[in-house]
Amino acid sequence: MILSFLFFGNTPDEKWQLCRQMGIDHAIAKLAPELTGDLAIDNYESFARSKEIFESNGFKLTGLEGDQFDMSRIKLGLDGRQGDVERYCRMLENMGKLGIGLLCYNFMATGWYRTDVDLPERGGAVVSGFSMKKAKTEPVSSYGTFSESQIWENYHWFIEQVMPVAEANGVKMALHPDDPPVSPLHGISRILTSADAIRKALSLSDSSSHGLTFCQGTYTTMNEDVLGLIHDFGRQKKIFFVHIRDVRGTPEDFHETFHDNGPTDMFKMMKAYREIGFEGPLRSDHVPTMAGESNDHFGYEMKGNLFGIGYIKGLMDAL
Repeated sequence: MILSFLFFGNTPDEKWQLCRQMGIDHAIAKLAPELTGDLAIDNYESFARSKEIFESNGFKLTGLEGDQFDMSRIKLGLDGRQGDVERYCRMLENMGKLGIGLLCYNFMATGWYRTDVDLPERGGAVVSGFSMKKAKTEPVSSYGTFSESQIWENYHWFIEQVMPVAEANGVKMALHPDDPPVSPLHGISRILTSADAIRKALSLSDSSSHGLTFCQGTYTTMNEDVLGLIHDFGRQKKIFFVHIRDVRGTPEDFHETFHDNGPTDMFKMMKAYREIGFEGPLRSDHVPTMAGESNDHFGYEMKGNLFGIGYIKGLMDAL
């Protein structure tokens, strides 16, 4: 197992130094233009510049995470999606040329979403949470409403377009489940809200590049048998990337918590990853905002990550 960290953009700062001090040398990055100030990474030169920045600061750029440019037309099946998917395929080709073999992607048109970002946690820390009751009072998306069948059709089309290109370029595409796992949200249906839905998604392509980001927290929120799913998907060699966090509640009403303060037996989970032979990257995910932090980037402030990374390193050492 490879301990990694998610970087937003390519500008070195204190987080980069702290990660190196904690012994992390594998980077996962979101390199969208609004974060880098450069062209999107379907442009090879732009992508190569970002990779060089990471390497010159002691990191191997192991993978990408999130939407690297606007994916709305692809996810919603709107006019212009053909041009967007061609850009996506160029990005996959660039990943192959640059030796970057992992892409954590999602099919959430509204992204990961929370109704609350400052709920109280242990010792005055604050965390994010979700309330379906609150979400139902919020306006419908400016794109309008979309059914689950429409989103499934769009996802199937996307997979057919990109998976052969990913496989040809040695890129593992790791599907992240919908967070929160509820549907619809703001009028747009979400399809990847259960283990059975993930199994359906996997059935759409038998490519060796078609697999999962196993986000423990989201499967916990789904009230699924997380330990059983690790073994199930692990036997199929479909877990390419792991996110480690914990939550309390139900799909309709939950909040994040510290890695050691939720319902999950984290050591059992780590043992399970070893038992299935998982050797890919994993990272700390969605952490509390702690004393002295701004909460501007809720879920991703650094002190909570320091705690989470240290906790995960302890679990890994205990194995």
